[in-house]
Amino acid sequence: MQSETGQHFDEALMTEVKSKFLYVDEDLHGKSRLYFDNAGGSFRLKAAIEAFTQIDAIPDNPERIHELAVLLQEVQRRGTEDARAIFNAGDGSIFASLSASGAMFDMVRAIAENVDGSNMVTTVLEHPSSFDAVTLYAQRLGKELRVAKSNRKTGAIDVEAIVELVDANTCVVSVMYASNITGAKIDLPELVKQIRRVKPDVYMVVDAVQHAPHGVIDVQAAPVDCINFAPYKFFGCRGSGISWLSPRASLLPHHKLAGKKADFWDLGTSAPAQFAVITKIVDYVCWLGKQQPTETDRRSLFAQGMRRIELHERALLNRMLNGSPRIPGLRSIRGVNVLLDHDDLTTRDLIVAMSFDNIEESKAVREYERRGVIVYERVASSLYSKRMLDSFGITGAVRVSPLHCNSAADIDRFLQVTSEIARERG
Repeated sequence: MQSETGQHFDEALMTEVKSKFLYVDEDLHGKSRLYFDNAGGSFRLKAAIEAFTQIDAIPDNPERIHELAVLLQEVQRRGTEDARAIFNAGDGSIFASLSASGAMFDMVRAIAENVDGSNMVTTVLEHPSSFDAVTLYAQRLGKELRVAKSNRKTGAIDVEAIVELVDANTCVVSVMYASNITGAKIDLPELVKQIRRVKPDVYMVVDAVQHAPHGVIDVQAAPVDCINFAPYKFFGCRGSGISWLSPRASLLPHHKLAGKKADFWDLGTSAPAQFAVITKIVDYVCWLGKQQPTETDRRSLFAQGMRRIELHERALLNRMLNGSPRIPGLRSIRGVNVLLDHDDLTTRDLIVAMSFDNIEESKAVREYERRGVIVYERVASSLYSKRMLDSFGITGAVRVSPLHCNSAADIDRFLQVTSEIARERG
C-alpha cells in the first residue's frame, strides 16, 4: 500500500526539509504564499545558492596551476562525478551546456547527421527543445518524422505507441521521461528493452528535465544513449544543462575544440560554480537517503533519497486528488475537473492538470494568486503547450506542481482555496 499511495515525511523531517530551501512558505517580500509552479520554476536549495555564490566569486581561471585554480578543478571534478551519480553512469561523457535545451539540439544533431537510418521517432508530448530538434534535423536531412500519439485517458505515451513506429531504418528515438503537463511517466526500462528487440543498435535520447527532481534515473537499468536534466529544475541554479552521453554517442562528430579529447563535448570553459551546485544537490538527496541508512555508497544513498522523495510526493498527490477526513480532494470538489486522471499513482510524478466548470484557465490562475497560491495555465495559444493539449483534445488546463518540500498542510491549504474559487465562481 505504501508504494501505491506513498508515505509522508514525518513532522520533524518535514520541518528540516523546508528549512533547507528558500521561499517555501513566503515570497522574497515575506508574504505568505504557496508556490505550486515547480514544473515551470523550482525551489532552490540554500546550500546550492551559497555554493554558487562562493565559487563564482573566485576570479581565478580553472585551467591554471596555482592553488585556487586547482581548487576550482577539484570542484568541477567532484561535480562531474556527482552528475554521474545522478545518472548512475560509470562511463560515457558528462556534457555541461548553457541550457538543457541547447544540449538537446546538439545531441540530436550529432546522431541525425552521423547515424544511418531513414526515419526518426519522437512523441507528441515532447518539450519543444526535443520535438523541434528532431523535426529540424528530419527536415534538413530528408528523414521521415514519426510521432507517437498520446493516450487521452492517462495523459501518457504508451510504450507500445512508440515501439510500433520503430523499424530497421530508425536512427534515433527521442522521448520525454515524464509529461510536463500531466506528470505521466514513461516506463523507460521497458521501453528500451522493447525498442532494442526491434533494432538493437538504435540511438535513444531522453529528456529527463521534468522527471529528474521526482524520481530515480538509472542508465544502467535503462541503457539509453543521451539523457539530460536542468539543475534549476532540480533544486539548483539557472544557467546550465547537464547531459550524459554513452561511450558510442560521445564519439560521434560534434562541435568541439580540435585539441580536446574525441569524447569531450563542452565548448569553452565551464563555470565551476555550476558543478558546485550539482554536488550540493547530491549532498542533500544523500542526506535524505541517510535518514533510513540501508545504503552506504554515494550513488546508493542518492537513489535511496530519491525514492523517499518519490514516496512523499506520491502521498502528496494522493492527498491532493482524494483529500483527507477534514477536506475533500480535487476529485470531490464540485465544479472542478481533474484532467487526464487515472488511479495508478506509481506511474505519475507530482503534477496535476485541472480545470473549473465556470472559469477559464488564466482567470483561475489570477484567482489563486489573489489567495496566495501560485499555479500556471497551460493553454493552446502557448508554443510550450499547444501540441500536447491538441493531442489530448483539450484547450487548456491549470497546472499544479508542488515539490517534496511541500507538506500535507500545504496541500490542504491549496484544496481549501480551490473549494473557495469553485464555490464563488460556481
